[in-house]
Amino acid sequence: MINIIIGDDDAIICEGLKMIIESQDDMKLIGVANDGQQAVEMCRNNKVDVVVLDIRMPIMDGISASELIISEKLATPLLLTTFDEDELIIKAIKVGVSGYILKNSTSQRILSAIRSVAVGGVVFQNDILEFIQKHIEFNNHNDNSFLDLSDREMQIVKLIAKGHSNIQIANMLYLTNGTVRNYISVILEKMGLEHRTQIAVTYLTRN
Repeated sequence: MINIIIGDDDAIICEGLKMIIESQDDMKLIGVANDGQQAVEMCRNNKVDVVVLDIRMPIMDGISASELIISEKLATPLLLTTFDEDELIIKAIKVGVSGYILKNSTSQRILSAIRSVAVGGVVFQNDILEFIQKHIEFNNHNDNSFLDLSDREMQIVKLIAKGHSNIQIANMLYLTNGTVRNYISVILEKMGLEHRTQIAVTYLTRN
């Protein structure tokens, strides 16, 4: 069962998400927060797997909330975005948020994104990927970022970029989960990055 919290100050969005989530047998809605601070507190007080957050909210925005949620390992944030939030999307990626969906996404796309990030996957819609390709750059990285990686490390990079979780990668490559985590730590160090999200972004947006 995937335990979920919704964080959004738009009552219509919240009601729509609530209906989508409550219709699923493998999902449980823990609660709805009207701002980022409330969402963080709800995550602290409940067992939560995924928190679906609007980027712009009163008191605390979705990115500041995501940063706390990630740092305290409370849940996995999934951000609802629009394209008038350029700087915030960039900041969210650098914080390490691994899921981004547009507010006008279909129900199936939203549900698929929730399930993917719940198991550690990375989710980028094509429109958002095109946006970050033009705006995101980590330490001036390009294709040269991958020159120091071994063949096995590149395999893992490609699987991360496809949205696979550590467990899925371990099963596909016949490795242990711990071995995959170790590979990812080495990849991050070699590439000078901080989060697996940045690995995916760097690979997917390379020239």
